[in-house]
Amino acid sequence: MAFQLPDLNYDYNALEPYIDAQTMEIHYTKHHGGYTSKLNDAIKDSELENKTIEDILKDVSKYSAGVRNNGGGFYNHKLFWDIMSGSGGGQPSGDLLETINKDFGSFDKLKEKFNTTAATRFGSGWAWLINQNGKLVVASTPNQDNPLMDVAEVKGTPILGLDVWEHAYYLKYQNRRPEYIDAFWNVIDWDQVAKRFV
Repeated sequence: MAFQLPDLNYDYNALEPYIDAQTMEIHYTKHHGGYTSKLNDAIKDSELENKTIEDILKDVSKYSAGVRNNGGGFYNHKLFWDIMSGSGGGQPSGDLLETINKDFGSFDKLKEKFNTTAATRFGSGWAWLINQNGKLVVASTPNQDNPLMDVAEVKGTPILGLDVWEHAYYLKYQNRRPEYIDAFWNVIDWDQVAKRFV
């Protein structure tokens, strides 16, 4: 198989109480697992089997809806798991914090902009903090699209992403998306985000 479901770096219950173990298990095994197997089906016996996921996404408009949706789902969830940790939260430091202060005015203003963007994403999608050649920008995408894609309205390299599909929060938060978004700040692994920023 060209793409494999990546290992989680923590147990399903590691992000409690902010993200519950049952949601984590279903989200990882069923949703991310489903995107991974459907992506492999969509690229089977094609030249895409030899490309990285990033290379596929940057030209995604050339490919089928199955490649776009499942390729996005595969990439987005991998990033999502990687930038969370049971010992996360707090604030970033160093160059990342300096750039946040420069581009948003303060960490609190970044949070406010990100929260509003995530809360007002209509239907299913993602909220992103992206690097555009050293400048940080907040954006959102519908469905499983992301800022790496040539179809994205706002392009850049994602360094932080939040899944705002209902399956990511409904068991614990029901229709209270803003509460889930607030909880997310307690599990962000800023060291991982900083590595992506670099």
